[in-house]
Amino acid sequence: MNLDEWFHKGMTAQEYVDSMETHQENLIYIYENFSIATDDYPFFESLQKRDLRAIILTEDWCGDAMLNIPIYLRFAEAAHIQTHFLRRDENLELMDQYLTNGESRSIPKIIFLASNGDEIGTWGPRAPEIQQFLDDSLANLPSKEAPDYTDKQRQMLTFITKAYRDHQDFWNHVYVDLKETLK
Repeated sequence: MNLDEWFHKGMTAQEYVDSMETHQENLIYIYENFSIATDDYPFFESLQKRDLRAIILTEDWCGDAMLNIPIYLRFAEAAHIQTHFLRRDENLELMDQYLTNGESRSIPKIIFLASNGDEIGTWGPRAPEIQQFLDDSLANLPSKEAPDYTDKQRQMLTFITKAYRDHQDFWNHVYVDLKETLK
């Protein structure tokens, strides 16, 4: 399939959010509490003229998707980017074309398309500052052989999810990185 066909196969944002079972409440919270700065309107007006579309490969259990997708949805609204969602695990043929570092099926992965269906860029799975936060957090985990590893990992994932939901500076890092991708 070409990217245009993948796009048409996808769900709308509303269909995706309605289907969520894991992080729906947190995603909606971020969406409702994030807004685009009026100073950025000229940037978004220029994007509107480009008539872009996007495909997002994601899964609703993913904490990075919980953080990034609501920020992206505000971004897409301002830029008039029609967006469709595909579940990663049901669309590995496409996902495997967009591996992170050539090896990882990290999500979300946003594929930006020109009006003719050609890829013009990708974004994801996270902004560099968020990657640094994750790297620092993971460095504090005990080794996988430690008896308390599973418990510590679960605690860390809860901490990361809460940080994603509550730290608006994280939201801004995502927003700024998305803008850089389409400048």
